[in-house]
Amino acid sequence: MKVALNIFFVVLVCATTRLSAQSGNNKVIAVKTDSTTRVRNPAFSKDTLKTNGRIDSVAKHDPRKATLRSALVPGWGQAYNKEYWKIPFVYAVLAVPAGFFIYNQTWYKRTKKAFEIRITKDSANYPLIHPKLKDIRDESLRSYRNEFRRTKDYAILYFLAAWGLNVADATVFAHLKDFDVSDDLSFRIKPGYSPFANTSGLSLVLTVKNHP
Repeated sequence: MKVALNIFFVVLVCATTRLSAQSGNNKVIAVKTDSTTRVRNPAFSKDTLKTNGRIDSVAKHDPRKATLRSALVPGWGQAYNKEYWKIPFVYAVLAVPAGFFIYNQTWYKRTKKAFEIRITKDSANYPLIHPKLKDIRDESLRSYRNEFRRTKDYAILYFLAAWGLNVADATVFAHLKDFDVSDDLSFRIKPGYSPFANTSGLSLVLTVKNHP
């Protein structure tokens, strides 16, 4: 009888320990609010909201969506990040190189045509030369043509760079949506040492806590 009780006690302790371990691994934290209860389970990557007996899934902010949308349409990623005030700046930055491209493309065609007419001595097409270019020498026309073509090509590069900055901005700030920007942020000064310069000094430390 005593042996049987000892065996039963050992089995009970083992079972209790196992249940405690499982309970610790699958701990569920419920945070009560006025009308809803947020149930957070570490085993899942998404939070759930339990309202009146119904559990709804809360989707996280996806940086990939912001990147893809900005790559397709400028400002769409900023709208996804709910940073609507940035959209006018995005289009303003894109409009500058676009305007330079249109202007230089127009004058590149005019100077190119004028130079070709002058070189070929096509007197029949002299009236097609733009009025501002009729009194310019041939060498100057060629120089202007090359300059307009070079500026036009640079405008294309600047436009692509501006588009890339639009995508980068949407991606970076979409990632920052997952960081805690509450009062838990800490900024402090502490002594520091640089082994490369072999000097001591002060360093500024900013602690950012990521959302669980």
